[in-house]
Amino acid sequence: MKFYNLLAPTLLLLLMGSCGNKSEEKKDAFSLEIKNTNKTYTTEDVLNIVLNNKKNIETDSIVYFLNEERIDVSNNTVSLAGKKLGEKILKATIYSEGETYEATQKITILSSIKPKLYTYKILETYPHDIKAYTQGLEFENDTLYESTGQYKESTLRKTDYKTGEVLKMLKLADQYFGEGLTILNNKIYQLTWRENTGFIYNLNTMEQTGTFVYGKSKEGWGLCHDAENNIYKSDGTDRIWTLSSNTLAEKDYIEIFTNTSKINSVNELEWVEGKIYANVYQQGSIAIIDPSNGAVEGVIDLTDLKDKVTQHPGLDVLNGIAYNGEPNILYITGKNWDKLFKIEIVLK
Repeated sequence: MKFYNLLAPTLLLLLMGSCGNKSEEKKDAFSLEIKNTNKTYTTEDVLNIVLNNKKNIETDSIVYFLNEERIDVSNNTVSLAGKKLGEKILKATIYSEGETYEATQKITILSSIKPKLYTYKILETYPHDIKAYTQGLEFENDTLYESTGQYKESTLRKTDYKTGEVLKMLKLADQYFGEGLTILNNKIYQLTWRENTGFIYNLNTMEQTGTFVYGKSKEGWGLCHDAENNIYKSDGTDRIWTLSSNTLAEKDYIEIFTNTSKINSVNELEWVEGKIYANVYQQGSIAIIDPSNGAVEGVIDLTDLKDKVTQHPGLDVLNGIAYNGEPNILYITGKNWDKLFKIEIVLK
């Protein structure tokens, strides 16, 4: 019995060592190499890859992925055309006699185009509540809806944008910090910041009819939607998530990149003629984004617009984009701004 008690731990250690060695052997069996290696790539690039079989293992099949997307590899080449931008994992999954092996390489895909630069021209100026910490802004039938933030001060508002009059206002419970909103199928969707909760309202009555939670995205920042009933959500990072309009669950995301770098802190969103217009937090600018891949196609410089409102201690950054169907025309405000601007976007 004493001999058995001494032998059992020894055998266990040997077995654990054997399993660990086998795992390491599997890990080192293959390596994935990019022959035309670069620090970054664009959607115009084609990768030349080699899968090194370092232990001469007989393979049954090999499947390649870019993150979770299965991709075609032809003649050891991978085309990045049509791929989403961002930091990706190129992975080969190798099958051999019931065993599975993997080999990976990290790559970063940038936009292949340089963003166009835009400035603006003020067409009209309207009054805006100086106490409104604007987080979301959207038109519906020429009526402007607004979500405001700050704990114990967050609201949902229906306003007459020409006079600044608040036609109806709901106050959120003190524990919620209001964020972006969008309107779809006679429903208003409103985010909260760090509370992992979104609210659903009846558009006509503004009565709350439901809630939803965030599954994968970090926080609630901005919302907008397209003509196909897809809802887009920013979470304060470089990602914009696509949500199901039925369940509000995150289906996928794009990462926001220019031809040189990623764009962090994507905030309030607006859908404008097939593109996502996004405030970049604390930058005084709006990025024009291709929703199919995350490429920044243009940047609207609104840096000095903040100087044209009443200056006061509570004044904060530009945040609030609304589009009312007029080509090249946006309605812009900010956090605790006393003005709403109707502007024309002009190419620099």
